[in-house]
Amino acid sequence: MGVQIVGVSFGNVSTLQSWAEDEGFQYDLWKDDDRSLALYYGAASMSSGVPSRMSVLLDANGNQLLEYEIGFFGFGSHPADVLEDAQAIFGD
Repeated sequence: MGVQIVGVSFGNVSTLQSWAEDEGFQYDLWKDDDRSLALYYGAASMSSGVPSRMSVLLDANGNQLLEYEIGFFGFGSHPADVLEDAQAIFGD
């Protein structure tokens, strides 16, 4: 589909990368040091200790198409929902 998946967190990237590899995640991880991404997408405030778990589907120009609230515990059907929407928008 030509999509790129990126995980963003406030945490240490090397620690997160080790966890992601253990889980079999195959995408880049970025650290949001200044919280600019979390603030922009509404995942955190300046006083938040941790960002909310959410996914944002963007087009090639960075425009937000869809937003998914995940919640703190578990992902449920979330990955399948995002994949289904991405296939509908961007094609197989």
